[in-house]
Amino acid sequence: MKSQCQESLVKQQEYLERQKEAVKYKIKKLTAKQTDITKKSTVIMESISKKYEDIKRVLDEDMKVTLNQLEMEAQAAIYTLDVLIEKCNLATADIERELSELSDQLEQKTSQSKNAQTEDRAMEPINIGNLDSIQLDGYKSDQLLQLINNLFVCVRSQIPVTKKVYQSYASTAVLDPDTAHPKLCISADGTTATFTDEWQDVPNNPVRFDTTLNVISSEGFSDGRHYLELEVGGKTYWELGLTYPSIPRKGREETCWLGRGEDSWCVEFFEGDYTAWHNGVSHQLPISQSYNRIGVYLSYPAGLISFHAVDDLTQIVAFCAGTFTDTLHLAVCPGHDNEETNRTPVKICSVFKPMTFNS
Repeated sequence: MKSQCQESLVKQQEYLERQKEAVKYKIKKLTAKQTDITKKSTVIMESISKKYEDIKRVLDEDMKVTLNQLEMEAQAAIYTLDVLIEKCNLATADIERELSELSDQLEQKTSQSKNAQTEDRAMEPINIGNLDSIQLDGYKSDQLLQLINNLFVCVRSQIPVTKKVYQSYASTAVLDPDTAHPKLCISADGTTATFTDEWQDVPNNPVRFDTTLNVISSEGFSDGRHYLELEVGGKTYWELGLTYPSIPRKGREETCWLGRGEDSWCVEFFEGDYTAWHNGVSHQLPISQSYNRIGVYLSYPAGLISFHAVDDLTQIVAFCAGTFTDTLHLAVCPGHDNEETNRTPVKICSVFKPMTFNS
């Protein structure tokens, strides 16, 4: 009996040793993955940084060439005027000398013949033609300014580049009124959710949230990359996120709230404070500004969900889920009235899609 017991312990020991080795191997793989992601991210950021440096260098060089040419033309005009000023100075000196000689003759009561050379030199600057003929080439300068303005408009239209990339993934979502809490009014087109004090006369179907003030989209995303923008301006309380359809809908369970279970990810805004939520874990975010529009980005290939302020492209938070296991739906909680300060609806906005990139 003792032998059997010892044999069992030995087997258990061997099993645990194998498990330990398996866990150590997994740690090794995970660490290698971390290193790989860090290297790839560094390469990408360095490449992008270099491109920005290249752009700045090309612009600096073009500015240098343009300004040098304009400076040379200005110097040529200034030189011409310097020559004319020198002639005037010489003529002035000759006239002053002649005047001095005439004064001497008057005192001595003698006379002397006119100095024709002095008179000619005095008349030369006086007879200079229209000074307006000495000028910069205004037409050419206007052309340069127009081309530079066109360049500015072209560059400005392409930035911020991050926003252009997000917009290229623009998708649509429609809120499903059958999932909305009875105190939420969903617009006919499914783009807005508004809190109301009145309990709506709606059927209590299995997919409707009955405690939390949530509503989710009728269709979800199961692959690719997607980007949505939602209007939240004027509100003091809201929650936005993405959720699997498996999120609990009934009762007062904590997991019915967005981000409180493993089924959903969200950002909560309440009276100036931002909190990121997933799987019941909260992270207070170092942001204090109220924004008018929030962007939600989903990348299935990267297992990534990120939120940012459309107003100034401030990154609010990013969640890396690794691998998504189900379809993800847009989730909206417009919040309660918060003492009459939060009546403004949350609205899904149309996003202009400027271009399409190859995946």
